Amino acid sequence: MTPGQGKRVAFYAPMKSPHHMMPSGDREMARNLMSAISAGGAAVELVSELKIYDKRGDRDVQQGLRAQASDEAARLIRDMPNFDLWVTYHNYYKAPDLIGPTVARARGIPYVQIESTRATSRLTGPWADFAQAAHDACDTADVIFYLTANDLITLKRESYGTQQLVHLPPFLPTDTLPAASPLDGPMLTTGMMRSGDKLASYHLIAETLALLSCDWQLNIAGDGPARSEVEALMAPFGTRVTFLGQLDRTQLAEAYSGASLFLWPGVNEAFGMVYLEAQSHGLPVVAQDRPGLRDVLTPAAYPSPEDGPLALAAQIARLLEDPILRSERRTAARAMISRTHLAPAATACFWSAVTPILEAST
Repeated sequence: MTPGQGKRVAFYAPMKSPHHMMPSGDREMARNLMSAISAGGAAVELVSELKIYDKRGDRDVQQGLRAQASDEAARLIRDMPNFDLWVTYHNYYKAPDLIGPTVARARGIPYVQIESTRATSRLTGPWADFAQAAHDACDTADVIFYLTANDLITLKRESYGTQQLVHLPPFLPTDTLPAASPLDGPMLTTGMMRSGDKLASYHLIAETLALLSCDWQLNIAGDGPARSEVEALMAPFGTRVTFLGQLDRTQLAEAYSGASLFLWPGVNEAFGMVYLEAQSHGLPVVAQDRPGLRDVLTPAAYPSPEDGPLALAAQIARLLEDPILRSERRTAARAMISRTHLAPAATACFWSAVTPILEAST
């Protein structure tokens, strides 16, 4: 018998619904979590699509979202069918869970969070009220699953009562590895084209490419509102850079399986699902040594952000010029993904942690 057999799980993602039309790592992770939890035998239902997100720190916006959340919580308490467990994905200071703790308490069911963060530095300033709400929601959770060691630092420092903190490594929504790449094609970059950190990574890529003296080609998969800016950055390289546009899952798998390495610096990435996808095909990764990335990259010598594009260019040149090194990295990457970052491992981790609290609540 599977551990969640016969259980009903209410799922909620305040920042972005798993049904949102715009692709993103956050949306994909929410979808993957629902699948992994249901693989344990439970029925998982998205119980609300109310978006609680304040991008700019506007207290009027926050007040309006609080009112909407209060109405939504009242509706769910009144109309929601019976569930055994509430799971909230990604509670943090810009998108606190203003619904789950209230509904779970009223219904008398355990409350669990996945990928939550505590930001004490935001308890003053324009997000102060929302940051406090995110903290309060964290305090309510029986279990908080953290995805990276960086998130654990504040979660552990400010853990509440007998709350459990459980490591849930980021994972791919599959039971098996895809076909390995022969590592003899162009380099591959994939990332949303939008302002902020994503565009900063594209700037860094352009600076890196300008320093390469070896023979290279780069395919770029992705699209977004900053595409014209990314195209301008890559224009000096002419036909060496090919834009593939936004790809579906099958097309992206083909791009990975035909690439020689994966290039994405990872400016301020929480962890990045693209790294898991690339490594599942065996692609060596060229990225910077950043906190979130350390949890999902095969152990190797990655340059620090302070070393800039010159260090990234040196890493690319070494990999492109050494097929044996690329092959060794391919073997190590696929072994790591198979061991830690596939759906069965996530399912087992989730249910081993929540089964005791479900048994205690009955």
